[in-house]
Amino acid sequence: MSERTETRKQRAARRAGEFPPAPEALPRPVLDSHTHLDITVSEAGVPGGGPTDDPVGAVIAVAAGVGVDRLVQVGVDVESSRWGADVAERYAAVLSTVALHPNEAPRLADLDEALREIEALAARDRVRGVGETGMDFFRTGDEGRATQEESFRAHIAIAKRYGKALVIHDRDAHADVLRILDDEGAPDTVVLHCFSGDADFARECVRRGYLLSFAGTVTFGSAGALREAATVTPVDQLLVETDAPYLTPMPHRGRPNASYLIPLTVRFLAATTGTDLDELCAAISATGDRVFGPW
Repeated sequence: MSERTETRKQRAARRAGEFPPAPEALPRPVLDSHTHLDITVSEAGVPGGGPTDDPVGAVIAVAAGVGVDRLVQVGVDVESSRWGADVAERYAAVLSTVALHPNEAPRLADLDEALREIEALAARDRVRGVGETGMDFFRTGDEGRATQEESFRAHIAIAKRYGKALVIHDRDAHADVLRILDDEGAPDTVVLHCFSGDADFARECVRRGYLLSFAGTVTFGSAGALREAATVTPVDQLLVETDAPYLTPMPHRGRPNASYLIPLTVRFLAATTGTDLDELCAAISATGDRVFGPW
């Protein structure tokens, strides 16, 4: 989750509910591997506007209309994790992950109790991942990093205990994320959410068998290193996400994001990597089912 990467003007536009128009549908269905439905519907509303008595269902329906037929709802604290686990049980198109965000962990009065609640949620069938957890050296200073690391190590253990994918938030902390994974022993499935490294870091993650999930940031003009990283990522280790309502892809950067905008990032990645669009969609879909499925 990357609200702090936005400018004040971009945040104001996103919160005003100015959703972009729907893009052309994809030739094959894909998933949004990382979204925050709770924040989207509470801050930005529903794509297309207008009141609805089922905003989550409306977001799902708009996404399905352009070929995004599965969503992974991601938790960042106990409340959002519980909300996501419940939503996944109500909507066939949604699975969830549960965790304490690395910037959340140092703020907690009782980290152990929060971790116990996350572990209880991780045992639920439609919770398919533990995350987003990890390390963030951009927003948390030296004083909070020991607690971040303690929390990250605990989440790794939970993912391994329950056989769930580990979904990692890594901001300015590449070496430490790998160090901790090596120390603890990585789970069978590791996803680097909103991948933010360069080609060298991507190669290292690929070598370890990790999945790299690319967000709308890969479309930004300044993101040359991310595009290089995408070109060295095999299609069967690549996922695509929105991190909605944040990180809206170009040409709509600064407006609110939602799962229906995934086609913009998928088409951009296909052009950047020289991969046939149909082939890329099929690979993303298969990888999503392998990591999180069955739906």
